[in-house]
Amino acid sequence: MFKKFTTEEVSGQNQVKASVQRRIRQSIAEEYPALEPVLEDLLPKKSPLIVAKCPNHLNLVVVNNVPLFFNIRDGPYMPTLRLLHQYPNIMKKLQVDRGAIKFVLSGANIMCPGLTSPGGALDDEVGAETPVAIMAEGKQHALAIGFTKMSAKDIRAMNKGIGVDNMHYLNDGLWKMERLD
Repeated sequence: MFKKFTTEEVSGQNQVKASVQRRIRQSIAEEYPALEPVLEDLLPKKSPLIVAKCPNHLNLVVVNNVPLFFNIRDGPYMPTLRLLHQYPNIMKKLQVDRGAIKFVLSGANIMCPGLTSPGGALDDEVGAETPVAIMAEGKQHALAIGFTKMSAKDIRAMNKGIGVDNMHYLNDGLWKMERLD
């Protein structure tokens, strides 16, 4: 999704009204309750909240020129990897084995066998269509953010096909864009 993403992709930036800002803050607070103590620092009420529109119905939530969250259409807001590295425990985690790392880092979706093999790990509480952090066997930080296509129980049971859509990964366009000027 963000493979060749650049600032030229941003078609428009709008400072949102207070009501829209409250709705965004509320949906982020509901999705990521672990962010509650620092939500005021991340999305200050007095600071202008900007939503940048991009192709493919992609929206970036930008505060002080730093992209913090993104969503597609009216889907759930997902944090950028930079934000996830600052607050690593805000999302549910799935772990891929060592063999899947290079593919995930090149933008491939996460296949079920990469999650169910001995090096992989599944959280059985993860449901279908949930944003998740993709961890790697033997690594400390998340290497990608994905959106599950099926629940963890279904991934374990079927063990074939795509289990998680890879939305944002290390060294993609959004990762390289530290600031949106």
